[in-house]
Amino acid sequence: MTPVVLLSFIVLIPVVLLMVLRVNAALVFLSLCLGAVLTRFLGPDTDSLLNLFSAHTSKTITASQTTAQLALLAIPVVITILFMIKSVPKGLKLALNILPAAGVGLLAALLAVPLLPESTSNAIVATGLWQQAQRAQDLIVGVSALITLFALLSLRPKASHEEKHSKKHKG
Repeated sequence: MTPVVLLSFIVLIPVVLLMVLRVNAALVFLSLCLGAVLTRFLGPDTDSLLNLFSAHTSKTITASQTTAQLALLAIPVVITILFMIKSVPKGLKLALNILPAAGVGLLAALLAVPLLPESTSNAIVATGLWQQAQRAQDLIVGVSALITLFALLSLRPKASHEEKHSKKHKG
């Protein structure tokens, strides 16, 4: 598979998955951010942990560390997707979910590509598409974060008419 096709899959698979399963992409974006924090702070420790329990060669340990770091990135996302299936109603809200879903796909690529096995990562990094993504990463993260915030505020459950009415008379 060519590096550009692989990079396209990394970006598009989350978008399609979130839209088909009707998952709130804003929550998945936040879960991806949590995965990035876990990878950043726990990722370096996976090497020492793997060294304790493994008698394999350093190449195997490096591959295991890569897998562990990708797992740290992906586990919060997978859990959120599993618990949030059909959390976005059909219609306009689902159509608006495409924007934070695109942010998830783009951020997933920015975070996952450096964690991929070295040969795969180097092949993707050498492409012009990746170079453009790198130059635009601040814009991608910033705009995606703003869209996610807006989506969180717009997709929150609204209080029913009875709840609003009872709050007025109680307070």
